[in-house]
Amino acid sequence: MPRRQPESNQEPVVQRIRLRYAKRGPLRFTSHRDFARAFERALLRANVPIAYSQGFTPHPKVSYASAAPTGVASEAEYLEIGLRAVVDPADLRLALDAALSPGLDVLTAVEAPLHGGGSLADRIDASAWRIELPGVGGHDAEVAVRAFLDAPEVLVERLTKQGRRTFDTRAAVVRFGLAEREEVSDSALGGVPSEVTDIPCAILDLVVRQATPTVRPDDVLSGLRVVADLEPPVPPRATRLAQGVLTEQGDLVDPLAPSGAADRPAAVVGTSSL
Repeated sequence: MPRRQPESNQEPVVQRIRLRYAKRGPLRFTSHRDFARAFERALLRANVPIAYSQGFTPHPKVSYASAAPTGVASEAEYLEIGLRAVVDPADLRLALDAALSPGLDVLTAVEAPLHGGGSLADRIDASAWRIELPGVGGHDAEVAVRAFLDAPEVLVERLTKQGRRTFDTRAAVVRFGLAEREEVSDSALGGVPSEVTDIPCAILDLVVRQATPTVRPDDVLSGLRVVADLEPPVPPRATRLAQGVLTEQGDLVDPLAPSGAADRPAAVVGTSSL
């Protein structure tokens, strides 16, 4: 005899809120599973009226979209929660931000359509990244990036859940080049400007489409090693700056923008390269 499901006794979802949050500093080493646990505890501490699933083991109504890899900083992580009571999104953001550890920062909260409008994951098909390469000069980085862009394909190998796979990183790259020095901070050098330390630090500007398997910044760096033998002497540091839907003009539309809105860019990420 099949087990009978318990009768439905959870309150229905009456409001959906979408959140943008950041992983900064040492908290970039927080895994997605660790963040999920910390976020559920923050919901309790902030007295958020979170809705729960039905069944024998109810779970909070939380949906995550395209989480960054462990060890990668991000200014653009997204999730959606379902609530059993209506709250003010601004008050919710403040309460959750206070309940999370510094470095896990809730940046934005907006109300989402209760029915229809597509999922949060449907609003993300590309990411913008900044990659800092301490110990690598601008000329060497430029030569390597040009070699990458000129290659018809750049094959790299990575161990995935399905085993070791070889895939093309070049096909996923929309934009790749050197960022202007004044547009970035030297966080990879502990906040000390490179012109003071005399340590070169090339900064790469990267935009990649979501693919299967997902092409990550470390995959692109592996590609630079393949095509140009570029091997940074110090571990690189990657930061996700934005996510969204890539338009024909090469902009990323903010996933939290109202449905149908294409005038709220998540970042200015034109498709031009070097």
